[in-house]
Amino acid sequence: MTAVANEEAELKLELAPDSADQLEASGLFAGEPALIPQHAIYFDTPDHDLSKAGLSLRVRRDGSKRVQTVKADGPSAGMFIRPEWERPVPDDEPIIDHTTPIPALLGDRIASLSPVFTVDNERRLWVQDGIEITLDRGHVIAAERETPVCEVELELKEGSAAALFALARRIDAIAPVRIGVSSKAERGYRLLGPAPTATKAPRVVLETEMDAGKAFQAIAAACLRHFRLNEPLVLDHRDGAALHQSRVAIRRLRSALTLFKTLFPDETRRRFNGELRWLAGELGKARDLDVLADQASEGPLLNRITTARDDAYLGAIAALDSRRARMLMLDLSEWLVIGDWLTDEDRRALRETTAREFAANALERFRRKVKKGGRRLEKLDDHARHEVRKTAKKLRYATDFFVALFPEKRERRRHKRFVSALEELQDRLGLLNDLVGAPELLDNLGLADAPEATHLLGHDKKADLLEAAAEAYETFVDAKRFWR
Repeated sequence: MTAVANEEAELKLELAPDSADQLEASGLFAGEPALIPQHAIYFDTPDHDLSKAGLSLRVRRDGSKRVQTVKADGPSAGMFIRPEWERPVPDDEPIIDHTTPIPALLGDRIASLSPVFTVDNERRLWVQDGIEITLDRGHVIAAERETPVCEVELELKEGSAAALFALARRIDAIAPVRIGVSSKAERGYRLLGPAPTATKAPRVVLETEMDAGKAFQAIAAACLRHFRLNEPLVLDHRDGAALHQSRVAIRRLRSALTLFKTLFPDETRRRFNGELRWLAGELGKARDLDVLADQASEGPLLNRITTARDDAYLGAIAALDSRRARMLMLDLSEWLVIGDWLTDEDRRALRETTAREFAANALERFRRKVKKGGRRLEKLDDHARHEVRKTAKKLRYATDFFVALFPEKRERRRHKRFVSALEELQDRLGLLNDLVGAPELLDNLGLADAPEATHLLGHDKKADLLEAAAEAYETFVDAKRFWR
């Protein structure tokens, strides 16, 4: 039998093992579940060519049945909609033929395919109201390393995708869940690399003829994934770099909402933006003290800052653990894939504008705002200068989002120079912002008058920083635009 190509739509939710026990005991899912022990072997070349191409290949044993599956990466902010090729196989060896993309991709390298990691899992399965519900508890094992898996997958068999999200909210009312963005295959490949660290924003894959609506979906999904990959490191390890990247992910998402604001109603954008601002603010309290602690010397001042930072991290973790934050991410995921904005006839023309045209207009608009706002930069007051900094940051994120839409050699060369000038301006404005914010932070700690805090205030540096920022602004204005 040849492999069958289809698309699966599923919502993945992560939860703690004790929450999984609570969920199973709740009676939310009708009837006794089917209990399915699973053992999966994932294959790749020594250079991980399949993974690099966005594919995974596994042979999974469910009881006495073995099924080979090839999956292609898809949207990864909660909703997975991706091509999948399946076929039964007689044993643990994959069968590679031209019914999947693997032969065309690997050519002669097919011979080097071998096991790279395994997944042992105990699956409980229910089918309810057109949704297949699986509760997985298991481990991904690669050589001497392993990581636990505890997740619920909701796969749509019939009906509307809205039913998946409605069920997810009912589940969360019983057992706290978070949107899952990593497949078991991704977890396995991560085990093959270095220990998990903070994840920086990935490059967004856009195509020049993609329309603006699909471009926004891809960008926002990437931001949500960026956030979710860093969140566990904050919750479990109070990782400062991951906290910073979580805030970056939120800022990038807020910038995307602003860049694409013409595609959806103002009230929707304001609602999501307000909730994201709240969460960023809760994380920002700890981040600000991280920065302050890095600048302080050993002694009583650093001890006071460290104590305050510990309290701020408790606040950040409480915010991340709140149902408010969990539902924010679920609401955003639902809105991205089935929101009313996707069928709004009044905005159809804007939504169907090519991504490249939309990007060029957005980049031009934000460049103009930075140019106008930054004139006579050294004469601006702190608030006005901060507004320029925020606009420059949105422009910087836009250059990251849209870079793939300008692939020509001249465009890439201009992009590099433009971003270099913009980054320099951002850095200078950021140092000035830190200078302005330090007194308030120290005052909140009751340390504004402490002798050892004087060097953190940096009043003697402001004139030099203003001069450097003004020079960076002129360089930015002179940089050629890569979208024209």
